[in-house]
Amino acid sequence: MTAAEPLRPDLARELIDRATKAAARRAKRLRNQLDAVQLGQDRHADHADAKVLRRVLAEHDWPGHRLVGAEAARAAWSLALHADDDADFQRAGATLLERAVQDGDARVQHWAHLYDRTLVNSGRPQEFGTQQVLTASGNELCPVRAPDSLDQRRASVGLSPIATALETVRRRFAQGHQAGDSSTVVLAEVA
Repeated sequence: MTAAEPLRPDLARELIDRATKAAARRAKRLRNQLDAVQLGQDRHADHADAKVLRRVLAEHDWPGHRLVGAEAARAAWSLALHADDDADFQRAGATLLERAVQDGDARVQHWAHLYDRTLVNSGRPQEFGTQQVLTASGNELCPVRAPDSLDQRRASVGLSPIATALETVRRRFAQGHQAGDSSTVVLAEVA
């Protein structure tokens, strides 16, 4: 991966702006700070973000480090990760992201998270243990394939042991978590 100036700084700015706004909306939604109208607006904005990312993928394949830089590549990953209403698009994004990883143009950890998300959203066990659900009693790991070898698979993609990741997320969401709030959470930077 390169630290050179991205080929499309304009696209980088748009992805970063959209992902930043989406993260702020998700934080409010997670803490039940949106009324019904705001929830509708939030969902509409998520669909608009996915539509923009779909256009980017169609025109450029995965927007990796060379095209948009590391920060915007992370932003694109975040937008794809939270496009839960469009499973086909999310799976296509995971495929393109995997190719970018193989080309040295994206982070393997991002692919692992997005791949896990597509598995969980399709009702299948995840591979790398990056997806959790927040419940009234705390965070719970979504089902995992072959749990006995989970830490080896996590290490193969540069993720910390699952116990460390679970504790980090537990601490992060201990404050501000409302009873009855149940949301899928990605262990983006901590897993």
